[in-house]
Amino acid sequence: MKSYLSIIVVLFCTVAFGQNKEAYLKKNKWDVTKPFVLNLSKTGLVGFGAYHGSAKTEEAEIALITSLIENNGLRYYVAETDMGIANFLNEYLLSGDEMLLKDLIIHYGTRVPQERTVEVFEKWKKLKAINDKLPKNRKLTVLGPDPVVTYKYNYKLLLSLIKDTKDWHHAEQLQHTVAADTTDFSPYYDSFSKRELIAFVDDFESDKSRYSRKIIDTVKFDAVISLLKTSFGKYHREEEIYRNYARLYAMYNLKDVLVYARYGFFHIMKAKEGKAIPFFKRLLDNKLYNNENLVSIMGYFNESEVIWDDKYIDGEYSHSTTSTEGSGDSAGEYFRGIDALKKQKVSGLTLYKLDGRKSPYNLPGCTDLIEIITPEKSIIDYTGQTTMSFINYALLISNSKASRSIYTLP
Repeated sequence: MKSYLSIIVVLFCTVAFGQNKEAYLKKNKWDVTKPFVLNLSKTGLVGFGAYHGSAKTEEAEIALITSLIENNGLRYYVAETDMGIANFLNEYLLSGDEMLLKDLIIHYGTRVPQERTVEVFEKWKKLKAINDKLPKNRKLTVLGPDPVVTYKYNYKLLLSLIKDTKDWHHAEQLQHTVAADTTDFSPYYDSFSKRELIAFVDDFESDKSRYSRKIIDTVKFDAVISLLKTSFGKYHREEEIYRNYARLYAMYNLKDVLVYARYGFFHIMKAKEGKAIPFFKRLLDNKLYNNENLVSIMGYFNESEVIWDDKYIDGEYSHSTTSTEGSGDSAGEYFRGIDALKKQKVSGLTLYKLDGRKSPYNLPGCTDLIEIITPEKSIIDYTGQTTMSFINYALLISNSKASRSIYTLP
């Protein structure tokens, strides 16, 4: 009898808790397909992330950025890429060179293949259109804190910072390699480009006082050298993202401005997940930001697909595979509590504020939208953590098609 009563009590509490969440969400949601305003500070860092590879994620990002520019004075865009690629994304925003943009997306996708897509390409075209309309003192600047993704645009960035390569043999070699453009520029094995850059860095550091006179911007140049040296050995990616961002934070005086970051799901969590320490948690631990001015907006899929793999035949692109698996919304893998968002959605892009007053997402034991339900038991211990430990907002992305490979473009 006691066992039966216990089951009834548990079921009653579960239903009541679910109704409480739905009532809360009903009062704290926005239709992102229409103009909206987030009550955020004009300084700090706002991160947006989701599982990679679904088309509407880019629509959601454009809506978020538009709102942040118009209402919060957004000035800086942090991309999930390295300093070299970020530098030439800024060049694209100025020039509109779409051949450059396509090549940047291909190289950017070396680290995140599911972002090597037509939708990401089109997003940057929309960002350029937005940026073109802004006054000169409010233009966006793109930053890239990731470790080296590929060497190509770091070669180009180094060369752009050198006034004259005359009498600098190793710099001239870099010029020849970029002009030929026949190497793979890979940092992931003992490639030709890695060996050439090791020789360049060794030569530079052996006679730094002489070579420094040839450098246009020594602070930026030294930052690229540091980035390259890290790529020559082993490193921990999350540590390097934090360390590189801290350098950019100082270089661009980001303390007093609003910054937006587009990174993958894990990176923008504000708390440890098991033993893993995300980028955003490291920002808090090192006091670059506090819990109020570091904001995480996490994207979740509903009845959506993601691009999975590009397939090749004889080295030529053939087709891409897609799947609902890997979307976080399939029978074999889904987020705890996702149904509450689905029941309250108002459009294909619905944003929910989770960190409001008396939020049920801050109650002990609530790991909704963080804990993933799979047939295997989770090995992650969330004791003492709640949804609000990790994120501030949830953005439900519904009926999104898989993104299309960049290689489908002519």
